[in-house]
Amino acid sequence: MVPKGDDFQKKLLATFKVEAGEHLNALSSGLIALEQSPLAEKQSGLVETIFREAHSLKGASRAVNLAEIETICQSLESVFSSLKRKEIKLSPELFDLLHRAADALGGLLSSVEAQRPPAEKSLVALLAQELEAAAKGVLPEPKREGFKGTEQNSAAAVPEALPVSAERALPAETVRIRAARLDSLLLQAEELLSAKLTMKQRTSELQNLKATITVWEKEWTKVHPVLREVQKFLGKNGRQNGNGQLNPQIRGLAEFLDWNRSFVKSLATALDSLAKAAEQDHRSLGGMVDNLVEDVKRACMLPFSSLLEIFPKFIRDLSRDQGKEVDWVSHGEEVQVDRRILQGMKDPLFHLVRNCIDHGIEKPAERTRKNKPSRGTVTVAISQRDGNKVEILVSDDGSGINVAKVRAAALKLGIITSEQDKALDEQQVLSFLFHSGVSTSPIITDISGRGLGLAIVREKVEKLGGTVSVESHPDRATTFRIVLPLTLATFRGVLVRLDEHRFVIPTAHVERVVGVSKEGIKTVENRETIELDGQAVSLVRLASVLELPHKAIGTETAAKAPAVVLSSAGKRIAFLVDEISAEQEVLVKSLGPQLSRVRNVAGATVLGTGKVVPILNVPDLMQSAMRIAPIPAAADAVAEKIETTRKAILVAEDSITARTLLKNILESAGYHVKTAVDGLDAFTTLRTEDFDLVVSDVDMPRMSGFDLTAKIRMDKKLSELPVVLVTALESRQDRERGIDVGANAYIVKSSFDQSNLLEVIRRLI
Repeated sequence: MVPKGDDFQKKLLATFKVEAGEHLNALSSGLIALEQSPLAEKQSGLVETIFREAHSLKGASRAVNLAEIETICQSLESVFSSLKRKEIKLSPELFDLLHRAADALGGLLSSVEAQRPPAEKSLVALLAQELEAAAKGVLPEPKREGFKGTEQNSAAAVPEALPVSAERALPAETVRIRAARLDSLLLQAEELLSAKLTMKQRTSELQNLKATITVWEKEWTKVHPVLREVQKFLGKNGRQNGNGQLNPQIRGLAEFLDWNRSFVKSLATALDSLAKAAEQDHRSLGGMVDNLVEDVKRACMLPFSSLLEIFPKFIRDLSRDQGKEVDWVSHGEEVQVDRRILQGMKDPLFHLVRNCIDHGIEKPAERTRKNKPSRGTVTVAISQRDGNKVEILVSDDGSGINVAKVRAAALKLGIITSEQDKALDEQQVLSFLFHSGVSTSPIITDISGRGLGLAIVREKVEKLGGTVSVESHPDRATTFRIVLPLTLATFRGVLVRLDEHRFVIPTAHVERVVGVSKEGIKTVENRETIELDGQAVSLVRLASVLELPHKAIGTETAAKAPAVVLSSAGKRIAFLVDEISAEQEVLVKSLGPQLSRVRNVAGATVLGTGKVVPILNVPDLMQSAMRIAPIPAAADAVAEKIETTRKAILVAEDSITARTLLKNILESAGYHVKTAVDGLDAFTTLRTEDFDLVVSDVDMPRMSGFDLTAKIRMDKKLSELPVVLVTALESRQDRERGIDVGANAYIVKSSFDQSNLLEVIRRLI
């Protein structure tokens, strides 16, 4: 290991990690390309490339005394040396071993400064032995366990050892700079935007002063002739009466007024010069700030390829785990975007690609039956549009989305009523996929079925200021469309006022601004609405949504009240406000870790006046607006009845320890629980007592959980009873058998946690 406390060694280690990440990235990409290449000539070139990358990584690791990495690389060299000499042949088993070695290198690289326990060192030695044996043509038996933090859950996790940062392979005329330093520079550059906005405000204030003096000059022009007449009259009258006592005071007043006029004129001239200079400075500073921010933004932008390069390995592992054959195609990887957006899109893209493989792509036999190629395809296409936006299309050529199942899930969750469902077209129904809890999966597993993935995608995309939608064609394709801004620094916002409070609404979500009269408000299905383009649009008071005091419409004047029509996720709602002030450029500031998630608020900005104003979160506003809408009393009564009913659960588990644990967890959550020692005992109990759900182990004496589930589904009285299988059996075949027998959820004990089980149960009953 690298000695700690040695500054030189630490710097050397930091350099090594960057270099090693590049070698490992190239090695992993080469393995994917080699596995997918059918041409012998191309294979030879790829073998040579991977061989050199392993050799270079070995040399670099030796320089910093990282023996474990060196050992694995040495063994990889042996394998590829044998391949070059054609002493061994490529095979799926060999590729599995090589990918496992790449994962192990990623795990070691991500924790190079940590002390390595003896058990991990022995795993490294074992892996090296397997590689050396493979170099001689002897392949190991398939293994489920893997190197710590790598092979386990490799299909669902992304090795952080593949760096997605600005520290990538760069041309010789460029320099390396840490991503954190670039972020700091961008933050400081963005702060100059506040100075630009402040100068604009000061320039505006100077123009207002000029306007005030102009008004004074107009009034003086009206008064000045009258003042001259008064002076003449008083002077003439004083001479005629021989009484000149007041003349000095009047004369002094007249002289002062003349001086005052000249002084104000000179002040107006100076103010005019100052205003022009301020306007010129504002334009000059504004241009420099804009150019500086734009240049730093460009420096902080990365191509999508830096994120997409880790997907081939992810797709390979997940598709193999599910017994599917999937090819990966990408377009537009060269499109560059703000690094923060790229980082924020990592999880959503993985959710979508996982969704394509798990829900969309069929197994080879089924695809062949449908006259499709046995290998499915997942495609990601990136393109720049409208100058400052980027569009991401994630699609698959699988079975498409079952709209009927989406309708059923939405009805079951109460998202829509039966009457509302009749008026919805397919595209409107598909939008429900982004609601939490909506899933078309026949079973809940560790990969899918909870209805959370797409809800998380929408939340994260909208947090980045983007939108997401889906299109699907039965047995042909499904496409998810994401539109995002290229950068996060600034955006246009509409400034609105509620009494003395001011808020900014992102212009991207503002469809239009309208005036609302008291007579124009109608009540439809217990909601206030207004008519727009021949359609009824829900109307709410923004003050009510934000829980602020508000006044009724039309009580003071007959004038129309201003409203902002907002759109998000295919929905439109009009929000009443007191005033719509202006649209302007807005610099977003986060609320800090103490207020990382405030309902209805996305961040804050500082106006040119220095006032801090909240930036509203439009998706949150839409959801909050739906919640405050009146609900029929009957629905309240039903909800209350459901809430007060205690659900009964039967637990079937042969282990007394596991049985006691499950019983305790469920009873603590408020459920009535009864236990059974195996499947036969559970089925006997079900024939005599009523339960709302069954939680069962799989591997039990007398009757397994699979057999218990099958008997429940065959019984007319019990056929609709939800069944959750909690088991240590985690293979694809076991999960598929759980689906076949009709289980509603399949939870693997290795990834079991209390909240996971309770969440699944809550969704099922």
